[in-house]
Amino acid sequence: MNKLSALLALISCLSFSQNKQILYGFSDIPQSLMLNPGGKVKNKGYLGFPLLSHIHASAGTSGTTVYDLFADDGIDFNVKLQRAVNRMKPNDFFTFTQQLEVLSGGFSFGDFKRKNKYLSFGLYQETDFISYFPKDIAVLALEGNANNIGEFFQLNHVSLRGEALSVFHVGYNKKVNREFTYGVRGKIYSSIVNFHSIKNDGGFVTRQGVNNFYAHTFNLDFALQTSGIIRDEDEDSDFSEKDIVKRTLFGGNLGLGFDVGVSYNITKQWTFDASLLDIGFVRHSKDITNYEIKGQYVFEGINPLFPEASEGQTAEDYWNEVREAFEDLVDIDETTTKYTTWRPIKFNASLNYVFGKQKYEDCDCTRHDDEYMNAVGLQLYAINRPKGPQSALTAYYYRRFFKGLRAKVTYTVDSYSFSNIGLGVSAHLGSLNFYVMADNFLSLKNIYNAQSASVQLGFNYIFNKNED
Repeated sequence: MNKLSALLALISCLSFSQNKQILYGFSDIPQSLMLNPGGKVKNKGYLGFPLLSHIHASAGTSGTTVYDLFADDGIDFNVKLQRAVNRMKPNDFFTFTQQLEVLSGGFSFGDFKRKNKYLSFGLYQETDFISYFPKDIAVLALEGNANNIGEFFQLNHVSLRGEALSVFHVGYNKKVNREFTYGVRGKIYSSIVNFHSIKNDGGFVTRQGVNNFYAHTFNLDFALQTSGIIRDEDEDSDFSEKDIVKRTLFGGNLGLGFDVGVSYNITKQWTFDASLLDIGFVRHSKDITNYEIKGQYVFEGINPLFPEASEGQTAEDYWNEVREAFEDLVDIDETTTKYTTWRPIKFNASLNYVFGKQKYEDCDCTRHDDEYMNAVGLQLYAINRPKGPQSALTAYYYRRFFKGLRAKVTYTVDSYSFSNIGLGVSAHLGSLNFYVMADNFLSLKNIYNAQSASVQLGFNYIFNKNED
């Protein structure tokens, strides 16, 4: 039955990853400003359709796939599970990121002749989760410690953090001249739920003593901080839907942050842009429940603490037995101490080259510098994580087919895959804009064997474009 518990520990890590590289560079989509507040703006204003202007979800795993475990290939499941645990490393990571734009809008302003300034605003909800693979804990759950006498199982393999929050933002963008544009955006965070346990140390070892006794030693330095999960006024009650709405509308733990970005035309055809996002923090002072275990604990007995399950014993019975022994041995300190978390800073940069100006039938001429039909470029994305940055490098080709349709093909190399091909399409029907984007198309023939997948879409009403 301990194999079942190991499987649950493994699957709980197979979650979601953030990939917005396809959206980056689509300057005709207002949401591109969210990735670079200093990007070029090509409209006089826009309004996003509430709850439909931007929807994003993605999934991935760097260590194994669902197909590796459940493929109908004649190999025993326990063998595949053992292989997966052995193959994965403590630095394999799994993330979950989801974003839903509740409302958004923007408009240009300035002098009458040249409205070169732009104000954007909005409210979106975001969920972000990361967990590194707890290698030693998975091995202990799978094999027990009966056959691992003297093996030290490290606690620092346990590293995870997760949060759900809402973000109200106001951004300012200014086109200084034809070459240089910059932008800044302020943010107010309202945390709905937060938990993190990222600086753990110590571990567990079993040594055989005299007279066939076992000495189980826990040398622990473990902490888990949470907010929003248990309400202050009633510790026995979890939060409800009303609590979620209240905390989304700034009734939760609050914080501040900002984004910065620039765009620079090196020549008429070469452009460089970069941005830093979510430089900020959240102060957690409401609905706090923290857990801490610190110290050395020794338990002696005839049997190993994590033995093989007995015949007919359920997984629940097995782990209840282990839990009771653990709780009798160690002291868990529960506090309501306030704490501060820092948002994961994100970095974007790209180098772009445009070519192929559009010709018009009424004259052998072109009209505006921005009406190139093609673009190619490289994009770099990185995000700060507890064990170091995660990054992705994307090459792309962008094409304007005619006035109302644009497409972008991408090839991304990241920690999940070296063969991620994506496609994005943006269509304009009058002032209505619709876009849809997805990646990892090569894995569609067997989605269960995909290491990552991403989709995003949205609807916006865009006012007339600025004629520069």
